[in-house]
Amino acid sequence: MRDNDADSRRQDAQSLMLNRRFPGVALVLQGGGARAAYQVGVLKALAEILDYPVENPFPFITGTSAGAINAAVLASNASNFSEAVATLERIWASLDPSQVYRTDIPGVVACSARWLSAFLLGALTKSHRVSLFDNSPLEALLAESMDAARIQANIDGGHLRALAITASGYTTGQNCAFFQAAPDIHGWTRSQRVGIRVAALKPEHLMASSAIPFAFPAVKINREYFGDGSIRQTAPVSPALHLGASRIFVVGTAKLVKDVTSRSRSDTYPSLAQIAGHAMSSIFLDSLAMDLELLQRVNSTIALVDQERLKASGMPLHHVDCCVACPDTPLEGLAHLHVGNLPASIRFLMRSIGAMRKGGAALASYLLFDKSYCQALIKMGYQNTIKRRDELAIFFDPAATPPSVEIPLPRFNPDVSQQTAATP
Repeated sequence: MRDNDADSRRQDAQSLMLNRRFPGVALVLQGGGARAAYQVGVLKALAEILDYPVENPFPFITGTSAGAINAAVLASNASNFSEAVATLERIWASLDPSQVYRTDIPGVVACSARWLSAFLLGALTKSHRVSLFDNSPLEALLAESMDAARIQANIDGGHLRALAITASGYTTGQNCAFFQAAPDIHGWTRSQRVGIRVAALKPEHLMASSAIPFAFPAVKINREYFGDGSIRQTAPVSPALHLGASRIFVVGTAKLVKDVTSRSRSDTYPSLAQIAGHAMSSIFLDSLAMDLELLQRVNSTIALVDQERLKASGMPLHHVDCCVACPDTPLEGLAHLHVGNLPASIRFLMRSIGAMRKGGAALASYLLFDKSYCQALIKMGYQNTIKRRDELAIFFDPAATPPSVEIPLPRFNPDVSQQTAATP
């Protein structure tokens, strides 16, 4: 018994020594399908800025949808951060659509037939796994890319404090953060948001988190079917805060705040792809800016409150430093340049719903798991991030005080918009 206690104390001491350079820093990886390749470029630049550390700079890692897959690969390789980033780059830079969903003609036809029959005969038949794509190849890719058993080993060894993967329950409507963490971290319950501790995060959690609505089938975990974690995710930063983070590094997959342009006249009815792309943008992107604005307001409010009175109140509020890395330009144009690289069977399917046209490029930007598109996103993420070398060096220095995050608000002039809309 004494030997076991001594071993436990040595392990605790070792855990305290690890991550000493980056205490309380969380990585938050947003969803966005194929757009998540941009995150790899950001992490690649960050590894260079931090001088290629072996030590993991993120004791807390959270991810949603494709960001959950990136998070899991990082967590399973947390004992060597630079190698983990290199592994991610190898995966995305050589990615082929057939590794994510079936692209063979029989597979595409079977999925399309089930999709059509569900719409026409849904009231007469009991449908199973109805989706536009068959993403069964993704399971094999996950098995090759991550070792789930190493996540717990990295937690026990002090390389990682927690990993959280977010999915959305189709029955309860709750946004669930499944997490694997050190013993002192507990679950939480908020309005339509819960944190659920699991003994081990498995590929099924990643498949559920990345199950894009309509595109990929829902996944059953225990008693409930789950879909993409971005659905009803009103507070993307929340899981990292509940896990214990005091600094947050958010990597998004779209320009954080879009420019408000004048309304223009359009006589062309939007295609199915254009409508679906708009819906996906609402699912994946809109909540992040709002959550960061809320965090910014809370930080400003805390600065005005007497700290002694705040402590005496017992309210668990504290300032949270935040840094955001997002594309600085819309990705639809980039996707339109590469959509022709999709296999012929997928091009036919995408063309039938208007996704091959420029107006449908938003949908294509989420489903274009092609190495040329992904390589372009990685390059963009690297270039955007390396330009912020000095800023990020300060953010990851525990002795420094980073500048507060400021969310730029677009200006909207309704008079100009109405005038433009009335112009023939």
